[in-house]
Amino acid sequence: MSDFVDECQLHAKGGDGGAGCVSFRRESHVPHGGPDGGDGGHGGDVWVVADRNVASLLAFRDFPFRRATNGAHGQGRKRHGRNGVDEFVRVPEGTIVRDRDGTVLADLVNAGDRWLAAQGGRGGRGNTRFASNRLRAPQFAEQAESGEERWLGLELRLMADVALVGFPNAGKSTFISAVSAARPKVASYPFTTLTPSLGVVRLGDGRGVDPDSFEMVIADVPGLIEGAAEGKGLGHQFLRHVERARVLLMMADLAEVSDRDPREQIEVLIAELQRYDAALAARRRLIVGTKADAAHLAWDGPRVSAVTGEGVASVLGQLRDLVSQAREADAAPTQYVVHRPESAGITVLHLADGIFEIEGRQARRAVALSDLTDPAALAWAQRRLEKLGVSRALGRSGARSGDLVRIGDFEFTYEPDT
Repeated sequence: MSDFVDECQLHAKGGDGGAGCVSFRRESHVPHGGPDGGDGGHGGDVWVVADRNVASLLAFRDFPFRRATNGAHGQGRKRHGRNGVDEFVRVPEGTIVRDRDGTVLADLVNAGDRWLAAQGGRGGRGNTRFASNRLRAPQFAEQAESGEERWLGLELRLMADVALVGFPNAGKSTFISAVSAARPKVASYPFTTLTPSLGVVRLGDGRGVDPDSFEMVIADVPGLIEGAAEGKGLGHQFLRHVERARVLLMMADLAEVSDRDPREQIEVLIAELQRYDAALAARRRLIVGTKADAAHLAWDGPRVSAVTGEGVASVLGQLRDLVSQAREADAAPTQYVVHRPESAGITVLHLADGIFEIEGRQARRAVALSDLTDPAALAWAQRRLEKLGVSRALGRSGARSGDLVRIGDFEFTYEPDT
């Protein structure tokens, strides 16, 4: 079983908030008591964070669930519950986060980029928060809010300086094995490479002491065939990992066993790149002929043999120049990106059964009280909903007197303002 996974599912669950406390101060020799219930703690958030020390999505294949911790309940004497701990989900650079319908929610390109996958529930307010001149001894507090919960799709697109592009068995895996420590499977049948692999090529001393030292990452990905842009062979799996490479090393098989002329191979490869993404066909590239030690087909361009080493040093030098140019053209990020969904207001939905449903975190929170049969609690909730404009929104949506309105688990009959 492969240790490289580039597509997986993630189930993110924010921590639940803690409930507010209903408590009153009662001490001897204290003439005036009063409410002293503390607030509940907020639940932890779940963040998806790009990390350059993570190479694949293997950790999610067998266990896709990630959950933040819950907030603690409030207590008497105005003691607030502790907040939950955030959960940081580490993914490789170049990971795309998608909704269940395939919509792209975030693109985490650089190390440190993060996206809020599931927000933790807010802690409920204790009865101390509701005390006022009008209401001296509130007998209610807010309940805990549940954390967000959702399924997401994660898709990895390799971040590499050079991507090897060629037909199956064009010598890509042998080349990357010769120039780096990567050891992909090498065999003589098509689609030997089923999963991408990365190799680091160090030129010079490889430690940065030598001013001529240079390091670049090469990606060996599954071979490309005609029709790959439509998904033939390993089409889309291959092309997805080529998209973010700075330079393409296109390899034509010069061995006699190849059933295509080398020039025709390159033409097909460029055409498939063009059909998949025009920007790929315009990417910086170097074209070489492979298997120079066993070449039987005419070729007037650069040749390499990963077996004998012929032409390898020259090709690496040219790749170094192209990668250096591409890096200079790309502005280096000076900070990471934080993706945080904007908080929405209220939304009115007219359901098929004639019920009007109010969606929105603030509206749900306004009715998240421990006991709405308490007249004081009900009056407070009504005032809060009025400030949020729920009545006006229902009127604009066509609600009439007597219509049933639902906010979370709370239902009431709509009566327009007179």
